[in-house]
Amino acid sequence: MMKQKEVEQPLLLKKHYHENCPGCKVDQAKEHKEDVTFWNLLSIWMVVLCNSLPIASLYPYIYFMVDDFNVAKREEDISTYAGYVGSAYMLGRALTSVLWGIIADRYGRKPVIISGIISVIIFSTLFGLSTNFWMAVFMRFVLGSLNGLLGPMMAYCTEIFREEKQALGLSTFSAAWGIGLVLGPALGGYLAQPTLKYPHLFPSDSFWDKFPYFLPSFTISAFSSAVAIACIWFPETLHNHPHSDETNEETEALETGKSGTDKEKIIQKDGNLLLNFPLMSSIIVYSIFSLHDSAYQEIFSLWAVSPQRLGGLSFTTDHVGNILTITGTGLMIYQISLYPSLHKACGTVRIALITGVLSIPLLQSYPFIAMLSGILLNLVISIASVLKNILTVSIITSLFLLVNGSVEQHQRGAANGISMTSMSVFKAIGPAGGGAILTWSQKRIDASFLPGTHMVFFILNVVAGCGLLLMCTPFLRVKKKTPSEQFSEASPVH
Repeated sequence: MMKQKEVEQPLLLKKHYHENCPGCKVDQAKEHKEDVTFWNLLSIWMVVLCNSLPIASLYPYIYFMVDDFNVAKREEDISTYAGYVGSAYMLGRALTSVLWGIIADRYGRKPVIISGIISVIIFSTLFGLSTNFWMAVFMRFVLGSLNGLLGPMMAYCTEIFREEKQALGLSTFSAAWGIGLVLGPALGGYLAQPTLKYPHLFPSDSFWDKFPYFLPSFTISAFSSAVAIACIWFPETLHNHPHSDETNEETEALETGKSGTDKEKIIQKDGNLLLNFPLMSSIIVYSIFSLHDSAYQEIFSLWAVSPQRLGGLSFTTDHVGNILTITGTGLMIYQISLYPSLHKACGTVRIALITGVLSIPLLQSYPFIAMLSGILLNLVISIASVLKNILTVSIITSLFLLVNGSVEQHQRGAANGISMTSMSVFKAIGPAGGGAILTWSQKRIDASFLPGTHMVFFILNVVAGCGLLLMCTPFLRVKKKTPSEQFSEASPVH
């Protein structure tokens, strides 16, 4: 009898793989520890760059692009129209994020990723060929609507690696996004208006003079074309046979020796996420700070190129590109080296509260920085920009951890879909609202209370203050970890 049990036990623990299932092939690679490959890491980098470059490259030149469209009646109104262009992408993404998530769950991550990259190729190119304001807005809106690869790519980063290496996938995602924040502004700042910057290569009265913002858009499209071809060899992680998830989870429960009750908790898919208060409170705070961040990014790029008589810095696209590149580089170094240690020392909520409080006086100092000039101005604004974005990314990253920690693993895909939809709505409001507020503030330069840009940065701080208040109890509730989860987080393998 004992021998029979010894024979049956290995058979019970053995996973069943379907021969023609791409998801099973990925699971086999994970079982044999062949999942952490240079190709898998490179694929994440390339796809995430295709998503971040079209967003980040716009900031250095959008003010000048809108000015060339001659849609604004006064110089002060340019910021408002520039905000609409920035919001169009996020509005489109907000309307379709859930739909693309459903498609990815049904037909696979790879088709959604490839279709998203193709949309970047087409509509980034057409955006560079925009001849009027409404064409630019429409192209950004369609690009946001059809580029649904961000959510599926976040799921892909965890599915392509075994559990103890999933953190590597997410950190690769974050690092690639940081690289996009470096390369995007550099592309936009250095390649826009090439006939003015490189007249020996791009003569006046040529195609490049008629479409001065086509070169950065075309460069991104060319890179995306290469990535789209490379995607043919990307492994698909979704299983194409029925009940794959349940089968694997049952096997996992048997392998780990979990009881029937524990197994039911793994397999069970019930529970209304909208009634999960720790999740929804985290998403609300996350959305508020996403609103603050998107409004700040839009305001900063517009304020930097605005004339000094309106409280701006009178920077060129090169200047803005340089500052944003320095900021992105500092941000990437911080994310990789310093944030994990600070998070471990302070905790998720505490580090968000501390950095949120520190960002308020820093942001309110921006109008005073505008009074400087020359090298000192460039030095101080670069340092301030790096610090502001470091503080912001600390808040956003902490809230992202709270969102994912509020649900079980089998619900994180749906939870991230809800989070991304809400975040995109608020990020659509941010650029349009920020541009409008900057326009209004520039019309009240001589006001007695918070004149000029003092008002716009004060309003940004009010938004941040609301987020900080909601981050406190009793509104923000953090899910209590079970003893097994606490042991898992303390384990060296994680």
